Amino acid sequence: MEKKYATMPVRNKKIVSPLAAIILTVFLDMLGVGIIIPVMPALFFQPDSSILPEMASETYRSVMFGLLVGCYPLMQFFGAPILGALSDRYGRKPTLILSIIGVFAGYLFFAWAIIIKSLWLLFFSRLLPGFAGGNVSIAMSAISDISEKQEKTKNFGLAGMAFGIGFILGPALGGFLGDNTIVSWFRSDTPFWFAAILAFVNLIVVYFFFSETIKNKQESEFSLFMALRNIVYSFSMPDLRGTFTVVLLLSIGFSLFTQFYAVFLIQKFAFSEMDIGLLYCWIGLWFAITQGGIVRILADRFRPQKLLTICVLLLGFSLLAVLLPSKSSWLYLISPFIAIFQGIIMPNLATVVSSKAGEERQGEMLGINQSMQSLGEVIPPFIAGTLFAINYNIPFITASLLIFIGWAIFLRINRKF
Repeated sequence: MEKKYATMPVRNKKIVSPLAAIILTVFLDMLGVGIIIPVMPALFFQPDSSILPEMASETYRSVMFGLLVGCYPLMQFFGAPILGALSDRYGRKPTLILSIIGVFAGYLFFAWAIIIKSLWLLFFSRLLPGFAGGNVSIAMSAISDISEKQEKTKNFGLAGMAFGIGFILGPALGGFLGDNTIVSWFRSDTPFWFAAILAFVNLIVVYFFFSETIKNKQESEFSLFMALRNIVYSFSMPDLRGTFTVVLLLSIGFSLFTQFYAVFLIQKFAFSEMDIGLLYCWIGLWFAITQGGIVRILADRFRPQKLLTICVLLLGFSLLAVLLPSKSSWLYLISPFIAIFQGIIMPNLATVVSSKAGEERQGEMLGINQSMQSLGEVIPPFIAGTLFAINYNIPFITASLLIFIGWAIFLRINRKF
Protein backbone atom coordinates (compact mmCIF):
# COMPACT_ATOMS: atom_id res chain seq x y z
CA MET A 1 0.00 0.00 0.00
CA GLU A 2 2.79 2.43 0.89
CA LYS A 3 4.62 1.80 -2.36
CA LYS A 4 1.51 2.47 -4.43
CA TYR A 5 0.71 5.62 -2.48
CA ALA A 6 4.28 6.92 -2.86
CA THR A 7 4.36 6.55 -6.63
CA MET A 8 1.03 8.16 -7.50
CA PRO A 9 2.08 11.84 -7.09
CA VAL A 10 5.05 11.24 -9.40
CA ARG A 11 2.81 9.79 -12.10
CA ASN A 12 0.33 12.66 -11.84
CA LYS A 13 3.10 15.24 -12.04
CA LYS A 14 4.33 13.74 -15.30
CA ILE A 15 0.86 13.63 -16.79
CA VAL A 16 -0.60 17.03 -15.82
CA SER A 17 2.34 19.28 -16.75
CA PRO A 18 2.81 18.10 -20.37
CA LEU A 19 -0.96 18.03 -20.84
CA ALA A 20 -1.26 21.71 -19.92
CA ALA A 21 1.44 22.61 -22.44
CA ILE A 22 -0.26 20.53 -25.14
CA ILE A 23 -3.64 22.19 -24.51
CA LEU A 24 -2.06 25.65 -24.74
CA THR A 25 -0.32 24.66 -27.98
CA VAL A 26 -3.59 23.48 -29.55
CA PHE A 27 -5.34 26.67 -28.41
CA LEU A 28 -2.74 29.00 -29.92
CA ASP A 29 -2.66 27.01 -33.15
CA MET A 30 -6.44 27.04 -33.56
CA LEU A 31 -6.69 30.70 -32.59
CA GLY A 32 -4.40 31.44 -35.54
CA VAL A 33 -6.47 29.23 -37.85
CA GLY A 34 -9.72 30.79 -36.64
CA ILE A 35 -8.51 34.33 -37.28
CA ILE A 36 -8.21 33.77 -41.04
CA ILE A 37 -11.63 32.11 -41.49
CA PRO A 38 -13.66 35.28 -42.18
CA VAL A 39 -10.94 36.82 -44.34
CA MET A 40 -10.22 34.19 -47.01
CA PRO A 41 -13.71 33.98 -48.57
CA ALA A 42 -14.03 37.78 -48.44
CA LEU A 43 -10.89 38.06 -50.59
CA PHE A 44 -12.69 36.21 -53.39
CA PHE A 45 -16.39 37.01 -52.97
CA GLN A 46 -16.72 40.46 -51.46
CA PRO A 47 -17.41 43.16 -54.09
CA ASP A 48 -14.30 45.13 -53.14
CA SER A 49 -11.94 42.13 -53.32
CA SER A 50 -8.52 43.05 -54.71
CA ILE A 51 -7.15 39.54 -55.35
CA LEU A 52 -9.15 38.78 -58.51
CA PRO A 53 -10.15 41.15 -61.35
CA GLU A 54 -13.56 42.79 -60.99
CA MET A 55 -14.78 41.11 -64.19
CA ALA A 56 -14.04 37.61 -62.83
CA SER A 57 -17.15 35.41 -62.95
CA GLU A 58 -18.73 33.77 -59.91
CA THR A 59 -17.77 30.35 -61.27
CA TYR A 60 -14.13 31.39 -61.61
CA ARG A 61 -14.14 32.87 -58.11
CA SER A 62 -15.68 29.69 -56.68
CA VAL A 63 -13.20 27.42 -58.44
CA MET A 64 -10.14 29.49 -57.46
CA PHE A 65 -11.34 29.75 -53.87
CA GLY A 66 -11.86 26.00 -53.82
CA LEU A 67 -8.36 25.37 -55.15
CA LEU A 68 -6.84 27.70 -52.54
CA VAL A 69 -8.75 26.01 -49.73
CA GLY A 70 -7.84 22.58 -51.09
CA CYS A 71 -4.10 23.10 -51.41
CA TYR A 72 -3.64 23.22 -47.61
CA PRO A 73 -5.19 19.81 -46.82
CA LEU A 74 -3.58 18.38 -49.97
CA MET A 75 -0.13 19.14 -48.59
CA GLN A 76 -1.22 18.13 -45.10
CA PHE A 77 -2.29 14.79 -46.57
CA PHE A 78 1.33 14.16 -47.57
CA GLY A 79 2.94 15.89 -44.61
CA ALA A 80 0.93 14.64 -41.60
CA PRO A 81 2.02 10.96 -41.75
CA ILE A 82 5.63 12.00 -42.31
CA LEU A 83 5.49 14.24 -39.24
CA GLY A 84 3.75 11.45 -37.33
CA ALA A 85 6.50 8.98 -38.20
CA LEU A 86 9.20 11.57 -37.42
CA SER A 87 7.59 12.20 -34.05
CA ASP A 88 7.76 8.46 -33.31
CA ARG A 89 11.44 8.41 -34.27
CA TYR A 90 12.79 11.72 -32.94
CA GLY A 91 10.15 12.75 -30.41
CA ARG A 92 7.07 14.96 -30.30
CA LYS A 93 8.86 18.18 -29.30
CA PRO A 94 11.34 18.65 -32.19
CA THR A 95 8.70 17.65 -34.73
CA LEU A 96 6.18 20.05 -33.26
CA ILE A 97 8.74 22.88 -33.40
CA LEU A 98 9.41 22.13 -37.08
CA SER A 99 5.69 22.15 -37.79
CA ILE A 100 5.08 25.50 -36.09
CA ILE A 101 7.96 27.14 -38.00
CA GLY A 102 6.25 26.16 -41.27
CA VAL A 103 2.93 27.58 -40.08
CA PHE A 104 4.64 30.82 -38.98
CA ALA A 105 6.26 31.27 -42.40
CA GLY A 106 2.95 30.55 -44.15
CA TYR A 107 1.13 33.36 -42.34
CA LEU A 108 3.90 35.83 -43.22
CA PHE A 109 3.79 34.87 -46.91
CA PHE A 110 -0.02 35.10 -47.01
CA ALA A 111 -0.03 38.60 -45.54
CA TRP A 112 2.60 39.72 -48.04
CA ALA A 113 0.68 38.10 -50.92
CA ILE A 114 -2.37 40.22 -50.08
CA ILE A 115 -0.29 43.39 -50.03
CA ILE A 116 1.36 42.76 -53.42
CA LYS A 117 -1.82 41.16 -54.84
CA SER A 118 -0.05 37.97 -55.89
CA LEU A 119 -2.32 34.98 -56.45
CA TRP A 120 0.56 32.51 -56.92
CA LEU A 121 2.17 33.59 -53.63
CA LEU A 122 -1.22 33.20 -51.99
CA PHE A 123 -1.21 29.56 -53.07
CA PHE A 124 2.40 29.00 -51.98
CA SER A 125 1.60 30.48 -48.57
CA ARG A 126 -1.00 27.75 -48.04
CA LEU A 127 1.06 24.89 -49.50
CA LEU A 128 4.01 25.42 -47.12
CA PRO A 129 2.13 25.37 -43.79
CA GLY A 130 -0.11 22.63 -45.17
CA PHE A 131 2.86 20.27 -45.43
CA ALA A 132 4.30 21.38 -42.10
CA GLY A 133 1.02 21.85 -40.25
CA GLY A 134 0.70 18.54 -38.43
CA ASN A 135 0.32 20.24 -35.07
CA VAL A 136 -2.96 18.62 -34.13
CA SER A 137 -1.95 15.03 -34.96
CA ILE A 138 1.34 15.44 -33.06
CA ALA A 139 -0.50 16.96 -30.10
CA MET A 140 -3.00 14.08 -30.12
CA SER A 141 -0.12 11.60 -30.17
CA ALA A 142 1.44 13.38 -27.18
CA ILE A 143 -1.87 13.23 -25.32
CA SER A 144 -2.09 9.52 -26.06
CA ASP A 145 1.48 9.10 -24.72
CA ILE A 146 0.59 10.51 -21.32
CA SER A 147 -2.99 9.25 -20.88
CA GLU A 148 -4.23 6.07 -19.31
CA LYS A 149 -6.72 4.15 -21.47
CA GLN A 150 -9.74 5.35 -19.49
CA GLU A 151 -8.50 8.97 -19.64
CA LYS A 152 -7.99 9.26 -23.39
CA THR A 153 -11.44 10.45 -24.39
CA LYS A 154 -11.49 13.04 -21.59
CA ASN A 155 -8.02 14.36 -22.48
CA PHE A 156 -8.84 14.38 -26.20
CA GLY A 157 -11.93 16.35 -25.16
CA LEU A 158 -9.74 18.91 -23.36
CA ALA A 159 -7.74 19.35 -26.55
CA GLY A 160 -11.05 19.74 -28.36
CA MET A 161 -12.10 22.39 -25.85
CA ALA A 162 -8.91 24.34 -26.60
CA PHE A 163 -9.71 23.81 -30.29
CA GLY A 164 -13.20 25.23 -29.68
CA ILE A 165 -12.04 28.22 -27.63
CA GLY A 166 -9.65 29.07 -30.46
CA PHE A 167 -12.70 28.97 -32.71
CA ILE A 168 -14.64 31.21 -30.34
CA LEU A 169 -12.03 33.95 -30.26
CA GLY A 170 -10.35 33.44 -33.65
CA PRO A 171 -13.09 34.23 -36.19
CA ALA A 172 -14.42 37.16 -34.16
CA LEU A 173 -10.89 38.52 -33.82
CA GLY A 174 -10.25 37.96 -37.53
CA GLY A 175 -13.44 39.80 -38.48
CA PHE A 176 -12.45 42.64 -36.14
CA LEU A 177 -8.86 42.88 -37.44
CA GLY A 178 -10.00 42.87 -41.06
CA ASP A 179 -12.61 45.64 -40.67
CA ASN A 180 -11.24 49.11 -41.46
CA THR A 181 -14.47 50.73 -40.23
CA ILE A 182 -13.39 49.81 -36.69
CA VAL A 183 -9.77 50.95 -36.97
CA SER A 184 -8.71 52.85 -40.08
CA TRP A 185 -5.42 51.00 -40.59
CA PHE A 186 -6.97 47.51 -40.31
CA ARG A 187 -6.83 45.72 -43.66
CA SER A 188 -7.33 42.22 -45.09
CA ASP A 189 -3.70 41.34 -44.36
CA THR A 190 -3.82 42.48 -40.69
CA PRO A 191 -5.30 39.20 -39.35
CA PHE A 192 -2.44 37.24 -40.95
CA TRP A 193 0.26 39.36 -39.33
CA PHE A 194 -1.46 38.78 -36.00
CA ALA A 195 -1.73 35.03 -36.71
CA ALA A 196 2.02 34.98 -37.40
CA ILE A 197 2.62 36.56 -33.99
CA LEU A 198 0.51 33.84 -32.39
CA ALA A 199 2.50 31.15 -34.20
CA PHE A 200 5.71 32.70 -32.86
CA VAL A 201 4.30 32.68 -29.31
CA ASN A 202 3.29 29.06 -29.87
CA LEU A 203 6.88 28.28 -30.86
CA ILE A 204 8.18 29.83 -27.63
CA VAL A 205 5.67 27.86 -25.53
CA VAL A 206 6.68 24.55 -27.09
CA TYR A 207 10.41 25.27 -26.91
CA PHE A 208 10.48 26.33 -23.26
CA PHE A 209 7.49 24.62 -21.63
CA PHE A 210 6.71 21.44 -23.55
CA SER A 211 8.29 18.29 -22.11
CA GLU A 212 8.95 15.31 -24.35
CA THR A 213 6.17 12.73 -23.87
CA ILE A 214 7.25 9.74 -25.95
CA LYS A 215 8.69 6.88 -23.88
CA ASN A 216 10.12 4.54 -26.49
CA LYS A 217 11.18 6.05 -29.81
CA GLN A 218 10.62 3.86 -32.86
CA GLU A 219 12.57 3.62 -36.11
CA SER A 220 9.51 4.23 -38.27
CA GLU A 221 10.04 4.32 -42.01
CA PHE A 222 8.86 7.36 -43.92
CA SER A 223 8.88 8.74 -47.45
CA LEU A 224 7.27 11.55 -49.42
CA PHE A 225 4.52 9.25 -50.68
CA MET A 226 3.88 7.39 -47.46
CA ALA A 227 0.46 9.07 -47.25
CA LEU A 228 -0.65 7.19 -50.35
CA ARG A 229 0.89 4.02 -48.96
CA ASN A 230 -0.89 4.63 -45.67
CA ILE A 231 -4.25 4.91 -47.41
CA VAL A 232 -3.69 1.54 -49.07
CA TYR A 233 -2.28 0.13 -45.82
CA SER A 234 -5.22 1.40 -43.76
CA PHE A 235 -7.66 -0.60 -45.86
CA SER A 236 -5.57 -3.76 -45.40
CA MET A 237 -6.03 -3.77 -41.61
CA PRO A 238 -9.18 -5.74 -40.78
CA ASP A 239 -9.62 -4.10 -37.39
CA LEU A 240 -9.24 -0.51 -38.65
CA ARG A 241 -10.21 -0.31 -42.32
CA GLY A 242 -13.92 0.08 -41.55
CA THR A 243 -13.21 2.81 -39.01
CA PHE A 244 -10.86 4.63 -41.40
CA THR A 245 -13.53 4.46 -44.11
CA VAL A 246 -15.93 6.17 -41.72
CA VAL A 247 -13.27 8.79 -40.87
CA LEU A 248 -12.84 9.51 -44.59
CA LEU A 249 -16.55 9.83 -45.34
CA LEU A 250 -17.23 12.03 -42.32
CA SER A 251 -14.27 14.22 -43.18
CA ILE A 252 -15.41 14.69 -46.79
CA GLY A 253 -18.96 15.44 -45.68
CA PHE A 254 -18.10 17.84 -42.88
CA SER A 255 -15.42 19.57 -44.99
CA LEU A 256 -17.97 20.23 -47.73
CA PHE A 257 -19.91 22.13 -45.09
CA THR A 258 -17.09 23.96 -43.28
CA GLN A 259 -15.08 25.00 -46.32
CA PHE A 260 -18.00 26.67 -48.06
CA TYR A 261 -20.18 27.76 -45.14
CA ALA A 262 -18.70 31.26 -45.09
CA VAL A 263 -19.22 31.57 -48.86
CA PHE A 264 -22.80 30.40 -48.37
CA LEU A 265 -23.30 33.12 -45.76
CA ILE A 266 -21.94 35.78 -48.12
CA GLN A 267 -23.99 34.63 -51.11
CA LYS A 268 -27.34 33.97 -49.39
CA PHE A 269 -27.33 36.47 -46.51
CA ALA A 270 -24.74 39.08 -47.64
CA PHE A 271 -22.62 38.54 -44.50
CA SER A 272 -19.64 40.79 -43.86
CA GLU A 273 -16.34 39.61 -42.39
CA MET A 274 -17.54 40.70 -38.95
CA ASP A 275 -20.88 38.89 -39.40
CA ILE A 276 -19.05 35.68 -40.35
CA GLY A 277 -16.68 36.06 -37.42
CA LEU A 278 -19.51 36.49 -34.92
CA LEU A 279 -21.42 33.43 -36.16
CA TYR A 280 -18.27 31.30 -36.08
CA CYS A 281 -17.60 32.65 -32.61
CA TRP A 282 -21.03 31.40 -31.53
CA ILE A 283 -20.35 28.00 -33.11
CA GLY A 284 -16.96 27.82 -31.41
CA LEU A 285 -18.54 28.59 -28.04
CA TRP A 286 -20.79 25.54 -28.28
CA PHE A 287 -17.95 23.44 -29.60
CA ALA A 288 -15.87 24.37 -26.55
CA ILE A 289 -18.75 23.71 -24.16
CA THR A 290 -19.23 20.31 -25.76
CA GLN A 291 -15.60 19.21 -25.69
CA GLY A 292 -14.78 20.75 -22.33
CA GLY A 293 -17.91 19.62 -20.51
CA ILE A 294 -20.41 17.45 -22.37
CA VAL A 295 -17.77 15.04 -23.74
CA ARG A 296 -16.28 14.47 -20.28
CA ILE A 297 -19.71 13.79 -18.80
CA LEU A 298 -20.71 11.40 -21.60
CA ALA A 299 -17.34 9.60 -21.49
CA ASP A 300 -18.14 8.39 -17.96
CA ARG A 301 -21.48 6.96 -19.02
CA PHE A 302 -21.25 5.72 -22.61
CA ARG A 303 -18.75 3.89 -24.79
CA PRO A 304 -17.40 5.84 -27.80
CA GLN A 305 -19.09 3.47 -30.27
CA LYS A 306 -22.51 4.14 -28.74
CA LEU A 307 -22.07 7.92 -28.85
CA LEU A 308 -20.87 7.82 -32.44
CA THR A 309 -23.84 5.72 -33.53
CA ILE A 310 -26.21 8.45 -32.34
CA CYS A 311 -24.27 11.65 -33.01
CA VAL A 312 -23.16 10.93 -36.58
CA LEU A 313 -26.79 10.45 -37.63
CA LEU A 314 -27.90 13.65 -35.90
CA LEU A 315 -25.02 15.59 -37.49
CA GLY A 316 -26.26 14.63 -40.95
CA PHE A 317 -29.74 16.01 -40.21
CA SER A 318 -28.29 19.16 -38.65
CA LEU A 319 -26.34 20.02 -41.81
CA LEU A 320 -29.51 19.75 -43.87
CA ALA A 321 -31.30 22.06 -41.44
CA VAL A 322 -28.90 24.91 -42.37
CA LEU A 323 -30.61 25.17 -45.76
CA LEU A 324 -34.09 25.75 -44.32
CA PRO A 325 -34.10 29.29 -42.85
CA SER A 326 -34.79 32.37 -44.95
CA LYS A 327 -33.56 34.65 -42.15
CA SER A 328 -29.97 34.50 -40.90
CA SER A 329 -31.04 34.77 -37.26
CA TRP A 330 -32.22 31.15 -37.38
CA LEU A 331 -28.63 30.04 -38.02
CA TYR A 332 -27.80 31.00 -34.45
CA LEU A 333 -30.31 28.36 -33.32
CA ILE A 334 -29.27 25.62 -35.77
CA SER A 335 -25.49 25.99 -35.68
CA PRO A 336 -25.03 24.94 -32.01
CA PHE A 337 -26.40 21.48 -32.84
CA ILE A 338 -23.76 21.07 -35.55
CA ALA A 339 -21.07 22.11 -33.07
CA ILE A 340 -22.38 19.79 -30.35
CA PHE A 341 -22.61 16.67 -32.50
CA GLN A 342 -19.27 17.26 -34.25
CA GLY A 343 -17.70 18.09 -30.88
CA ILE A 344 -18.77 14.70 -29.53
CA ILE A 345 -17.73 12.84 -32.67
CA MET A 346 -14.12 14.09 -32.90
CA PRO A 347 -12.62 12.86 -29.60
CA ASN A 348 -14.62 9.64 -29.60
CA LEU A 349 -13.55 8.73 -33.13
CA ALA A 350 -9.92 9.49 -32.20
CA THR A 351 -10.35 7.24 -29.15
CA VAL A 352 -11.63 4.37 -31.30
CA VAL A 353 -8.60 4.66 -33.61
CA SER A 354 -6.13 5.07 -30.74
CA SER A 355 -7.56 2.12 -28.79
CA LYS A 356 -7.09 -0.21 -31.74
CA ALA A 357 -3.43 0.79 -32.20
CA GLY A 358 -0.57 -0.50 -30.04
CA GLU A 359 1.20 1.87 -27.68
CA GLU A 360 4.31 1.86 -29.85
CA ARG A 361 2.33 2.90 -32.97
CA GLN A 362 0.20 5.77 -31.68
CA GLY A 363 1.99 8.35 -33.82
CA GLU A 364 1.75 6.19 -36.94
CA MET A 365 -1.94 5.31 -36.52
CA LEU A 366 -3.00 8.82 -35.56
CA GLY A 367 -0.90 10.07 -38.49
CA ILE A 368 -2.88 7.76 -40.79
CA ASN A 369 -6.05 9.04 -39.15
CA GLN A 370 -4.90 12.59 -39.94
CA SER A 371 -4.15 11.48 -43.52
CA MET A 372 -7.72 10.25 -43.87
CA GLN A 373 -9.06 13.52 -42.49
CA SER A 374 -6.76 15.50 -44.78
CA LEU A 375 -7.80 13.42 -47.80
CA GLY A 376 -11.38 14.15 -46.84
CA GLU A 377 -10.55 17.86 -46.78
CA VAL A 378 -8.72 17.69 -50.12
CA ILE A 379 -11.59 16.29 -52.17
CA PRO A 380 -14.38 18.85 -51.46
CA PRO A 381 -12.68 22.04 -52.73
CA PHE A 382 -11.98 20.50 -56.13
CA ILE A 383 -15.64 19.60 -56.66
CA ALA A 384 -17.57 21.98 -54.40
CA GLY A 385 -16.45 25.10 -56.27
CA THR A 386 -18.28 23.92 -59.38
CA LEU A 387 -21.24 22.58 -57.39
CA PHE A 388 -21.54 25.85 -55.49
CA ALA A 389 -21.49 27.85 -58.71
CA ILE A 390 -24.49 25.81 -59.92
CA ASN A 391 -26.47 26.06 -56.69
CA TYR A 392 -25.25 26.86 -53.20
CA ASN A 393 -27.48 24.15 -51.68
CA ILE A 394 -25.90 21.21 -53.53
CA PRO A 395 -22.63 20.96 -51.50
CA PHE A 396 -24.58 20.79 -48.23
CA ILE A 397 -26.99 18.14 -49.49
CA THR A 398 -24.00 16.10 -50.67
CA ALA A 399 -22.32 16.60 -47.28
CA SER A 400 -25.31 15.19 -45.42
CA LEU A 401 -25.57 12.22 -47.78
CA LEU A 402 -21.92 11.26 -47.21
CA ILE A 403 -22.33 11.53 -43.44
CA PHE A 404 -25.39 9.28 -43.57
CA ILE A 405 -23.38 6.70 -45.54
CA GLY A 406 -20.57 6.92 -42.97
CA TRP A 407 -23.14 6.39 -40.20
CA ALA A 408 -24.52 3.28 -41.93
CA ILE A 409 -21.04 1.79 -42.28
CA PHE A 410 -20.16 2.53 -38.66
CA LEU A 411 -23.44 0.97 -37.54
CA ARG A 412 -22.63 -2.17 -39.53
CA ILE A 413 -19.10 -2.65 -38.13
CA ASN A 414 -20.18 -1.91 -34.56
CA ARG A 415 -23.44 -3.86 -34.31
CA LYS A 416 -22.72 -5.18 -30.83
CA PHE A 417 -22.61 -1.66 -29.40
